Amino acid sequence: MRPDATLNLWKKQLGTAPAWVWERTDVEALVLADNSLTSISDEIGALKRLRMLDLGHNQLTQVPSALGELEALTDFLYLHDNQLTQLPARLQNLTALRYLNVSENKFEALPQCVCAMIGLIELRASDNLLTALPESIGRLARLRELHLRNNQLTALPESIGTLKELRQIDLRGNPSGVCPKAP
Repeated sequence: MRPDATLNLWKKQLGTAPAWVWERTDVEALVLADNSLTSISDEIGALKRLRMLDLGHNQLTQVPSALGELEALTDFLYLHDNQLTQLPARLQNLTALRYLNVSENKFEALPQCVCAMIGLIELRASDNLLTALPESIGRLARLRELHLRNNQLTALPESIGTLKELRQIDLRGNPSGVCPKAP
């Protein structure tokens, strides 16, 4: 990634993302973390070269469905430490994304669109309110790391056993006895 292809606005006390950010269509990495943002413009969909996006440590209650148009988004998508309860279905288009962090939000269920992100190698969903995982998590065949610490999981779906690349699963801080469901 070219150094000039990174736009780092980390911890700039923005409150809202400036309109000129969406005009930087050459950007491959965009960091808007820790800015007390409450919304992101749909204009983010114009950043077609974006490979990495960091929206963590804000106050977002939703993200725009235009994120699903960012098909070059392959490296990282950080959405951790916000107030998210759901994700737009169009994020299922991010099939080449390798790393997703949705930890420290308010998800009661893992969004179905996440289970369509078949390129994921690492998924972090710790510190949410998850009570179960969908059976469709088995579609994430490339997944190597699954971080589910500090949720309310009491069982795992049988499809977890089909994740042949899975090397690490973190279930600490869930009710005791979390294990795959018996057939």
